[in-house]
Amino acid sequence: MSGNRAIAYKGSGTVEVIDTEYPTFELKDGPGVNPANVGRKVPHGVILKTVTTNICGSDQHMVRGRTTAPLDLVLGHEITGEVVEKGPDVEFITVGDIVSVPFNISCGRCRNCKVGKTGICLNVNPDRPGSAYGYVDMGGWVGGQAEYVLVPYADWNLLRFPDRDQALEKVMDLTMLSDIFPTGFHGAVTARVTVGSTVYVAGAGPVGLATAASAQLLGAAVVVVGDLNEQRLGQARSFGCETINVANGAPEDQLEQLLGVPEVDAAIDAVGFEARGHGGGAKAQEAPATVLNSLMEITAAGGAIGIPGLYVTGDPGAVDEAAKAGSLSMSFGTGWAKSLSFTTGQCPVMKYNRQLMMAILHDKVQIAKAVNATAIPLEDAPRGYAEFDAGAATKYVLNPNGYLTA
Repeated sequence: MSGNRAIAYKGSGTVEVIDTEYPTFELKDGPGVNPANVGRKVPHGVILKTVTTNICGSDQHMVRGRTTAPLDLVLGHEITGEVVEKGPDVEFITVGDIVSVPFNISCGRCRNCKVGKTGICLNVNPDRPGSAYGYVDMGGWVGGQAEYVLVPYADWNLLRFPDRDQALEKVMDLTMLSDIFPTGFHGAVTARVTVGSTVYVAGAGPVGLATAASAQLLGAAVVVVGDLNEQRLGQARSFGCETINVANGAPEDQLEQLLGVPEVDAAIDAVGFEARGHGGGAKAQEAPATVLNSLMEITAAGGAIGIPGLYVTGDPGAVDEAAKAGSLSMSFGTGWAKSLSFTTGQCPVMKYNRQLMMAILHDKVQIAKAVNATAIPLEDAPRGYAEFDAGAATKYVLNPNGYLTA
């Protein structure tokens, strides 16, 4: 094999389909690749023919120009694929397996991986703990919005589906296992959602919707989703969530109308650093600490807040100099006074993906329906990015090799 096509970041608001190299079992220099990773051998890896690869809100942050991502970076960290080649050190994964790829790249050998903290692996990114495919400051591992992609530490990283035909039949649900379903589930778990909980989810994008579905799976009594986008709020209502439009006012006032009290047991931030102010209408100005401060106000004393929403240390488009470096004006005293717990950072996907796979395979959850998953060809990725950026209530699933029509 010698060819490959992929989606590359070409500047603020722009992605393109490009011709690129077929992967090999060695890391090469390229956009975003850490110099210390150039030449790194990957005998423990496999090459996947991509079955599905999804457009993520985290990708959208880069495409908007809101990170320090370099031009020509190949995007994509949500990957499901078929193994077509394997390195000499791969023992248990075989050619022909259909697998889910956790977006976290982890080695399985460092002290963090050994205790399940795969989101902050110490060996795959020379700059900082934690890595991901096709993402800024994550070590330079090539992204998976492509026809073919290299996955390292394959025996450790890959989740193999037990039956090929069943996997392909349910692939629109299973494709969510690489990121947004475990990420949403992690947000709900770390917010301590349990049977009978009242839950507030800030954000009705795909991660927020996956969080809401996860809270339902965990037994929440009621899940309230807040957003500025009525189309996305309608999608939340489609699977039994209550909703509030934060353009119309503070969440606590609307929560009291729904629940009888202005607070919830558990809250999750599925918005991140591009949050906008509440009560300012649909065109409210950006105010990056809005959601965090709001959740501290509405979470009951002694409760917990899960924060799967992305926050960065480099945002050239931020509203002020402090926010450009990831420094936000949080009312941390409120959180301290109420004895709230906070959990941030990448979801450790491997902590949850097998259990969530079983829930999908045994029809306990319909995550693709919840997030309104829609398949499009690789060539249509620029349209998918543009429509998603405009607020479409859709999770776009790229179909680079025609598996979804086979």
